[in-house]
Amino acid sequence: MNIITKTIAGGIAAATLALAAPAAAEMEIYEDYEPSQEVVEMTLVKVDSGQFETYLEGLKSTWVAANQVQKDLGQVKDFAIYGVPYGENHFNLVLVVVFPSTEMIGPSKERYMAFLDAYGKANIDRANTTVLELYNKIRKIQATYMLRKIDLK
Repeated sequence: MNIITKTIAGGIAAATLALAAPAAAEMEIYEDYEPSQEVVEMTLVKVDSGQFETYLEGLKSTWVAANQVQKDLGQVKDFAIYGVPYGENHFNLVLVVVFPSTEMIGPSKERYMAFLDAYGKANIDRANTTVLELYNKIRKIQATYMLRKIDLK
């Protein structure tokens, strides 16, 4: 290849790369995208082999029951349990709680007292005992993440 052919080839390559590269980001919050008010808490859990149903049974009377009370009080929007159907993973269960807003994540004596009145101190104590005596022996919390959906306009 002579110098002119190399120069032309280099110019074509540079132009192709320039066209392929994304433009500088010009997205503006609330104009081009909007973060959701909702906040999702996602907890990744690794349940020991042979203990999946035992853990689910326990969750039904503790985690699910407490979240249902919070949902009835409007403190959470929704909650769910997801299983990981296959594969060798670091987690095999995902617990999800959807909060209506960031405000609902922070501490609040008023919300706590309303929850305590609705759920009961005895249920809280029973759930804490279950966590200490059962859950901590059959599962490991791998991570907890807070997520906020981004809606592009």
